[in-house]
Amino acid sequence: MNILRDIEPMIPPDELIEDEEEQTEPESLHGGGAQLIGFYDYTVVLTYASLICAFIGIIVALLGHNPFLATLFLQFCALFDTFDGKVARTKKDRSPAERSFGIQIDSLSDLVAFCVAPACILAAMVSTLATEETMFRSWPQLGRYNAVQLVAYAMLCVFILNGMIRLAYFNVEEMERQQAEGGSRKYYLGLPVTSTGIVIPMLLLMQRILPQDLSLFCVGAAFFMGLLFISPIRVRKPGWIAIAVIFLISLATLIGMVKTHAYFL
Repeated sequence: MNILRDIEPMIPPDELIEDEEEQTEPESLHGGGAQLIGFYDYTVVLTYASLICAFIGIIVALLGHNPFLATLFLQFCALFDTFDGKVARTKKDRSPAERSFGIQIDSLSDLVAFCVAPACILAAMVSTLATEETMFRSWPQLGRYNAVQLVAYAMLCVFILNGMIRLAYFNVEEMERQQAEGGSRKYYLGLPVTSTGIVIPMLLLMQRILPQDLSLFCVGAAFFMGLLFISPIRVRKPGWIAIAVIFLISLATLIGMVKTHAYFL
């Protein structure tokens, strides 16, 4: 026993500290020890699907020149977002790292799905605005764009920026809230960006039905929603009844798009 006591102090203190740090190293984001970083279980599938649908919608709007069909993919994003959190919470043994990862990817996906994609859909509408035949024909022409179109694009930039600010703020607030109280929240601060998944398709259905060009009205509505993203208003988290009503509204919008052949331009 005396020999062991003599040997013990010969271990450099730095190595002892390193060993302790290795033992208390925080949980890795290598899901389940996989080689790829991140998590790939069923709890993230709907969030990943939402991001992919948003990207397809952007392509359809800008390259396919069909903003109406692009709203179909936006509605898919809204559908996936409605249930991704509920699906994730069915996994009772989620680690703190998994919960934090879920919060981050949900907001990153929402930024693309409900801010960038709607802005691209509305930009596609504005790009075809016949300014030479409207009250804006007297506005200066800057290259191939009328000045009113550039103003509309600037408003959409504000819309995206406000959405990003709201989502980043939500991430910080949500992490602090979970550390303090845990569980699911009952109220949101600021208008959730996911509301665009309902409003934008409805606006484009109005555009399809009415004879007037509502492009600028739709941009103005998006700009106003962007202001609500960062406004300190309390919005109650929808329960199952509200979700059912939202689903019926989205279904009616989809049927209206099909009836008016908007998806097949």
